[in-house]
Parts: sequence; C-alpha cells; structure tokens
Amino acid sequence: MISGQPAPYNLTMNAFIRPFTAFRPKAEHAADVAAPPYDVVNTEEARELVAHRPNSFLHVSRPEIALPPETDPYSDIVHARARENLERLKASGLMVRDTMPAYYIYKLKMAQHEQTGIALTASIDAYKTNRVRKHELSRPTKEDDRVRNMQSLNAQTGPVLSVHQADRSLKELLEEIKTESALFEIKGEYDVVHTIWRVEDIKKITTISSTFNTMQAIYIADGHHRSAAAARVADMRHTPESSGQENYNYFLTVVFPHDEVQIFDYNRVVKDLNGLPVSELLQRLTKDFDVKACNSPVRPEEPAVFGMFVDNQWYRLTLRAELIPKNDLVAQLDVSLLQDRILTKMLDVGDPRTDPRIDFIGGVRGLKELEQLVRKGKQAIAFSLYPTRMEQLMTVADAEELMPPKSTWFEPKLADGLLSHILD
Repeated sequence: MISGQPAPYNLTMNAFIRPFTAFRPKAEHAADVAAPPYDVVNTEEARELVAHRPNSFLHVSRPEIALPPETDPYSDIVHARARENLERLKASGLMVRDTMPAYYIYKLKMAQHEQTGIALTASIDAYKTNRVRKHELSRPTKEDDRVRNMQSLNAQTGPVLSVHQADRSLKELLEEIKTESALFEIKGEYDVVHTIWRVEDIKKITTISSTFNTMQAIYIADGHHRSAAAARVADMRHTPESSGQENYNYFLTVVFPHDEVQIFDYNRVVKDLNGLPVSELLQRLTKDFDVKACNSPVRPEEPAVFGMFVDNQWYRLTLRAELIPKNDLVAQLDVSLLQDRILTKMLDVGDPRTDPRIDFIGGVRGLKELEQLVRKGKQAIAFSLYPTRMEQLMTVADAEELMPPKSTWFEPKLADGLLSHILD
C-alpha cells in the first residue's frame, strides 16, 4: 500500500475542507498515466485504451484488463493486482507524493467549454451531516467494490466531482492563479485538456479555506459511490484514539462553480419489452403520450419529451401536461417521469439501482450508441432524455431528497490518476 506521512502542518479541528498532499504523476509522465474514470469505460474498452500504454492508470482502476476474460472484476485477485500496479508506478518513479499540503486548481477544457475548480479534501463529518449534499443513492455492489478498492490501495484515486454556488471573489483568485506556471497540462479522452496548478502560498490557501467555510454546502455532482465508500472506510478505520484529523476522515473532490459545469442527457436501454409486442406497447403509450414516428434520431429539446428507439424506428413521446406532477421535486424530473410512466408501468423495470434489465448510456456517446445497441440485439429498446438541470439537482439536494440513480451525466470528466489522496 502507498504510505508515508507528509510533513506536519496546522489543521483546524473538524475543518469543512482542507488541502492535501497529492500522490500524482511527475509532470513528464502525466499524459502516460492519466486515464478516464474507471466507471465510464467497460473492460473491453479499457483493454483497447491500454494496448500501447503500459503506464495508464487504468491498470490500477480496471486491473482485470490484464487478467483472463472470465475473471470476476470484484474478486480478491483484481484488488491485489490493482495494489501491485500502483506500487509499480511508485517504484518506477513515474508517480510521487508531494511533501507539503496544497490545493490544486483543475481546469477542464472541451472544445469551447471551459470550467475551473479546486481539488481539495472534504470532511466526512460534513458529508454525514449533509453539508456535503447528495442527490442520489448508490448501487450496493459498486459501493462495496469502492470500499475494497480504497482499503486495498490505502488511497482515494478517483476524485468526486462537486459544485458550489458560484462565488465571484473565488473565481477572481483562480483566474489570478491560472496566470502562473501550471504543474502540468495534458490532453485526455475526447480531446479534453486537463491543466493543474498547485497552490502552496499560505495566504491563498487561507483565502480558499475561509471562502469555503462561509458556504452553507457543496453538492456532489458525480461520484456518489466514491464518497459513500469513503465514509464507510472512515467508519471502518475509526478507533477510540482517532482525533478526527486523520486523512481517512476526508475524501478527495474537485469542486467547480455551479454555473460552469454542464450536464448531458443520461439515457436508458432495456433488455426486453416485458413480453409486449411493439404494437401493443405503442398502443399503451398513447394513453399518456402523444406518440409520433420520426425518420431521424430524437434528441429531446424540452422537458417531458422523450425519444424512443425500438424495432428500428425512432419515436417522439410527449407526455400530456396534466400528467406532470406540480408540487413534487423528484416526481417531475424527466428521469422520474420515464421511470414511472413507461419503465415501471409498462416494461416492469424494478429498482434501477439493482434491476439487471436496465442500463444507462451517457449522452456524450451520442444517440448512435442507443441505435447500435438495439440494432445489434444487445438491448430491446432505448430512450433518450432531456438533461437534468443543475438548479434541479441543487434544489433536490437542499430539500434532502433523492433523485433516481443515473439522473445526471457530467461532461467533461475528471481524469483518474492525476491526483490521488493517501489515507494514512
């Protein structure tokens, strides 16, 4: 396991957020190490991505790629291989641990879109008391796997993506820091440019800490499994002698202003039609929806409108206005309307966290991905949705309610391997 205590520094008891000593690639190796998040590529895709990249962090986050195809990705051997691969990156000198705590400014640029956040560690206590706010539940199997991953590696290697209410003074400080020399800049998947600056100046660190301490909350956008797992690891490591200052009492996150992030559609596919002929499904849909056959893929441009691809045909489904709940924050979300009016009511899909018949396709993959899955017989039906809005996410989280799983797809994604948080 990666270990080794950093130089001591002053901490505020029960601090909301704090700087950390990152475990990261050396600048000259950052492009070789950086990898897409473990949960946005499947095993087959990961194998293709590392074909000529022996130092890719996917060897740590998806270590089953080097094991026989029949290997259970949740097995002990997979977690042991992840630990071995992380130790190899350290022993080879490709990755190092900074000696002093710092904040890290993290800019993502995809085409014309740009967003700048701060990599930091947030308090598990704040997570438990809802100052770090959630908007969805996690899948038990995946959460369990993240717990074992963190325990095995003694590290959090995939940062949670969070947002905060936009703050003008903080934005101005980040713009100032971005005029300085970057720690490194690389181009990742989908030509996303990742640029990271290290903030070691004590005055700037104090300003960042003080600004966050005045905030009522930050909001988890992408990474509910990782944050939930981090909280469980903290509980597992707690002893009567614990001071609360231990690294495991904080989890790694990059926090962006809420008005800079962009949410894409998070679409659904289902393996079968619950025994219904397509003609009967269409007939049932007309009771709640205006159903229109379309000659091209349907990307909804407003709420309560859905695209449906089945039997090699696209349809536009428009839910009747009187059927949209008026006073229920969660029930009026498009993901809820689809679940309640079609997936559960007509296709008998159960809890989307656990039902194996449903799967989720991020909008960045495009509508062609939905078509191909159905045309190739891997799925029976696909649905495209209008994206959830950031204001909806924050309103639901403030109300301490929960969205259905996979309600949001954020793009661009943070990279795995560029910044990790050691737990000792």
